[in-house]
Amino acid sequence: VGWCILVREGARKGQHRQRRSGTMSWRAQLSRHLTVLRFFACSESPSSRGVFGWYNKNYEELKMLNPTMSLMLRTTENAMPAITTELDFTTDDLLRNMLQTGKFRNENDTIAIDRVEAAKAYLETDWAALRRERWASPGFDPEKPFLDKTNPDWRSDPKIAKDLALYLELKDSLNEQMQVIKSGPNNEYTRAENQLLMCQRVDLWCAGESEVESAVQHLYLLGRRFNQLEPDYPEHITEFYPGASDL
Repeated sequence: VGWCILVREGARKGQHRQRRSGTMSWRAQLSRHLTVLRFFACSESPSSRGVFGWYNKNYEELKMLNPTMSLMLRTTENAMPAITTELDFTTDDLLRNMLQTGKFRNENDTIAIDRVEAAKAYLETDWAALRRERWASPGFDPEKPFLDKTNPDWRSDPKIAKDLALYLELKDSLNEQMQVIKSGPNNEYTRAENQLLMCQRVDLWCAGESEVESAVQHLYLLGRRFNQLEPDYPEHITEFYPGASDL
């Protein structure tokens, strides 16, 4: 019996270590996928106790594990307790969201087939070919800033037009597709953009500390999905290890 009790206690401790290890793993990787976490709360409202409690208990550990990531607590009277971050949504992400949620609608609430087809065509763009063909004309960049002001007739140049024929075809097709996509009624495209940006925020009215932690994990997973952060390597040597003493 005593042996069984020891086994059970060991199993419980092992499970606790596994849970703690899992918690540490995502906490230590926050700065790899998120640049900032902003906590909003009201210092006098009971509805913000969960945010305050979780922030105060976890700030030192998170900052130690993620020294380059900003962890900010902003307080004001009657503030809605919440957490926000920054996610790098692309146009492709927005269009996929609009297609999946049926955002392309006509004024009579029917599906806008023309905008749906334009969005699908945009998502099938061969971006690698577009980047390659951009440099098809030696010494000329069609995306140079202020090019239309400094050289407004560049499209009329026979050599450039020939070299960039595929690029211009792809670029003009993209522009036409975006015109169709943004032609929806009632600022359809802009409203969809704003709705997607709201995914960067989690409201936590009267939330407990466990809900706050779940919200942070949720934003971390979104960061893994949408943010492409490059490692911030130091620009100078911070540690030096000498070689063998006999060399």
